[in-house]
Amino acid sequence: MQEKDSVAVYYVQTVTYALREQPLRRQAVLAEAGIDEAVLQQPDGRVSVSAFAQLWLILLRELDDEFFCLDSHGMPRGSFALICRGLIQEPNLEKALRQCLGNFSLFLRDFRGSLVIRGQRAIICVDSWGEGDERLRFGVETFLQLIVSLLCWLSGRRIALDRVQLQHGRPRMADDSLLWGFNLTFGGNRTEVEFSSQYLRLPVVQSLANLKTFLRTAPHWLIIRFRNQQGLAAQVYQRLRNSHYGQWPTLVEMARELHLSQTTFRRRLEREGCAFQEIKDEVRRGIAQQKLRQTRLSIGDIAVMVGFQEPSAFHRAFKKWTGENPGSYRASRPVEDDVGV
Repeated sequence: MQEKDSVAVYYVQTVTYALREQPLRRQAVLAEAGIDEAVLQQPDGRVSVSAFAQLWLILLRELDDEFFCLDSHGMPRGSFALICRGLIQEPNLEKALRQCLGNFSLFLRDFRGSLVIRGQRAIICVDSWGEGDERLRFGVETFLQLIVSLLCWLSGRRIALDRVQLQHGRPRMADDSLLWGFNLTFGGNRTEVEFSSQYLRLPVVQSLANLKTFLRTAPHWLIIRFRNQQGLAAQVYQRLRNSHYGQWPTLVEMARELHLSQTTFRRRLEREGCAFQEIKDEVRRGIAQQKLRQTRLSIGDIAVMVGFQEPSAFHRAFKKWTGENPGSYRASRPVEDDVGV
């Protein structure tokens, strides 16, 4: 982690929600973490990750709740460690995820997650209930961030999210694409996170020794490790996402752009849990899904846009990515108003 890493003030508002009616106490907590309270009034404000991580730890002490009092029951201190201790004993990510969702339900009363597998697609569905729209919004996003970050940590790699639908609405933020991917929608019938079910076959690679380190540095892992806006994977992702497929660099060219040797480039991506080809496939898949959902472009045009000269090759690749062919994928999702990439 570098000190230039930062998070949106939205997440400060999330974790301090319980202190909204205790301004003096909130001010003292923020001051202890080295955060100026005035930043809460800045829509585009940001705080350093180190300060946010410190705030996280201070609030665990102050609130005695590892879910920041966003649930009517909450998670007493030690709950998260207890959950994690069981997960590292599972052989693969599917069993760990099912246990993770079940264990969270032992503590939380207002948020319940379930896993649905449809062929090559895995979907985490989240139901929520109770009073306070803002509390539920903060709680749902906190719940999902904990679950997804745990999946990344357990597998030792970044899990690419193909589609995220949030039931609530809110303004979009610069961090959204990094946290939730580019296929993020608000105001859906249900909160869902979709990704390739192939990830569920990954082994759990963490041990008890690793868990102890993880718990000591949990805020940094959960906030930044696999969602690092300044990380190499994020830089590559943004570079590809913001340029036409025909202008995408090769691995050699990408390494040269970043002033790295090929070996160093590969090694650094591996440390972040991914590879250059995986990022390319993630971007192609994301653009294809977005265009099928949000435009009326022909499937042939979309195929060319993501680098397939033959529609049949695109159909095969898309079926491998999602378990559906492009036509079925589009038919099952109403076309939204056209938007840019």
